[in-house]
Amino acid sequence: MQVCAGPEDSTYLLIANFVVLSPIMPKIEVNEDVFYTLADPEGRGRRWDTRESLEEALTCAKAELDEDSDKSLPPAERTLKIELNDTNRPDLWATAGCARQLRIHNGGKRPEYPFFSSAGASQTAARKVLVEASVKGVRPYLAGFIASGKSITDASLRDMIQTQEKLAGNFGRKRRTVSMGLYRIAIIQWPIIYKGVDPDSVSFVPLQWDVPLTLREILKQHPKGKEYGFIQEHEPLHPLLVDSKNAVLSYPPIINSADLGAVQVGDTDLFIELTGTDQPSVTLAASIMACDLADQGYTIEPILVEYEYDTPFGKKITTPYYFQEPVFCSLARVEKFLGEKLSADECLAALVRMGVKAEKAVDVEKGANSGDTDIRIQPVSMPVEGIRAWPPEYRNDFLHAADVAEDVMIGRTLGSFKPERPRDFTVGRLTPITYFSRRVKEILVGMGYQEMIYNYLGSRKDLVENMRGDGDRIIRIANPMTENYEYVRDSVLASLMQSESVSGHSVYPHRIFEVGKVAYRDSAENYGASTRQYAGFLHAGADANFNTAAGQLQTLFYYISREYGVEESSDPRFIPGRAAAILYQGKTIGVFGEIHPELLENWGVTVPCIAAEIDLDALL
Repeated sequence: MQVCAGPEDSTYLLIANFVVLSPIMPKIEVNEDVFYTLADPEGRGRRWDTRESLEEALTCAKAELDEDSDKSLPPAERTLKIELNDTNRPDLWATAGCARQLRIHNGGKRPEYPFFSSAGASQTAARKVLVEASVKGVRPYLAGFIASGKSITDASLRDMIQTQEKLAGNFGRKRRTVSMGLYRIAIIQWPIIYKGVDPDSVSFVPLQWDVPLTLREILKQHPKGKEYGFIQEHEPLHPLLVDSKNAVLSYPPIINSADLGAVQVGDTDLFIELTGTDQPSVTLAASIMACDLADQGYTIEPILVEYEYDTPFGKKITTPYYFQEPVFCSLARVEKFLGEKLSADECLAALVRMGVKAEKAVDVEKGANSGDTDIRIQPVSMPVEGIRAWPPEYRNDFLHAADVAEDVMIGRTLGSFKPERPRDFTVGRLTPITYFSRRVKEILVGMGYQEMIYNYLGSRKDLVENMRGDGDRIIRIANPMTENYEYVRDSVLASLMQSESVSGHSVYPHRIFEVGKVAYRDSAENYGASTRQYAGFLHAGADANFNTAAGQLQTLFYYISREYGVEESSDPRFIPGRAAAILYQGKTIGVFGEIHPELLENWGVTVPCIAAEIDLDALL
């Protein structure tokens, strides 16, 4: 694993040769008639002849057919279940978005969305949302638009709700970073005000309720408040969306009001708003929703969002807003990534089938600094021929040249590449650290320990707070899917303690161990972080004391044929005076001793524990 460590709150991971927990892939349920109509370049609802042909067509959207429609139902009621295999393309998590990709890939024209504004353009719109400074520290960003000109059907309302759930639940991290609300224009008095309020000072009737509740009461009594209250419950001010007559639209990200926020079948004019904590994510989600509704025949009217404070996109923003930057990819990189030499025209033709606007260009390659994951490429200053690509309005997944090359590959189709036999003969073999790790595992098993395997990602509570740590060296992921997998572990002891915390029903003593990766900040490394192979073991029982830990450690080092030394340690995870640092060739490579009582209490462990962890890389 390679770790890029930047400022404290913006650490990024480039993962290679590293196994992490994969997020659950989104699944969508689409109305068969609507989907086929939107996916047909001619709009006639042409169907694919067989299930196999549909599955092949879905590959351009990195999707697969999860469940076919029930043929016993009337055609208008049949649905398809589709699983999406790309978490970087939230635009595909809806009927219109997935169908759009198939339509363009099958020869349809790239849709135009003239309602988008961009940086440098005049930021004006007929309707306005005012964002007060009181919401800055709570949930600071908002985007939205008006959709009109078409009556909402039962199928379209279901699809809107599904898109809302996918964008807010998956992309928006259970509404934490992005949430969405739909409202009826007819009874809204403009402008709309977005502000922070005391949760006990405002009450309204929420959806699925018939009596007014204060914001705090909603969190305690309403089903949605109970489900999403963790986002706001500890904040002194809570976000609120009201119109100019102070009528409540919603309590983001919890629940809409029962009048302005109760969209029904037959409504023709809607206000769609999104709020959140990350402005690019909020803006992209609004763009996705606007493009989906435009594809379905709705007229999109932008709104002006005026902030009382500065934002990354400015104080006045007309949304939907195009903020994405173009990415340059040389033809040499396309060949390197795809294994076949392609001309600029071939690349452009492939990108057109992906809905990507691109042009031939000559630019200076930046080598590894361009974001290419192959760090062996050295920076050069020679202008090279390539293509410059602009992500569509509904996408923001062009981070570097590899993403452009990937779209070229998908647009050209995998079947168009000729099979090629490997030219080099190589023999695979295990690395020295793998051999050594296996030896350590065998020894620990022989000593009566049971091997455990854990995720390398965890929450701050488990990895820092419960371990009495300060978090100075722990690495945070910049865009985690959930707070439970937000940090990269810097020690194996937290994982072992987590197992012990749920093992109180088992007969003592408990002896468990793990050999695995850890990563932590290290200014001496090129990327600002270091990844190491660690071994850790834990013993819980009445005989868990310092002498037992020292004996276990001595046995392990005897069988791996290494000499070691010890010195007193002040590691806060262990009892003072009953812990020692492990020295190898004059350097500290680990620690062992009796676990601190406070740490045992944090984990709910009721018996004494001893533990040790060792840097195996240092022993090589």
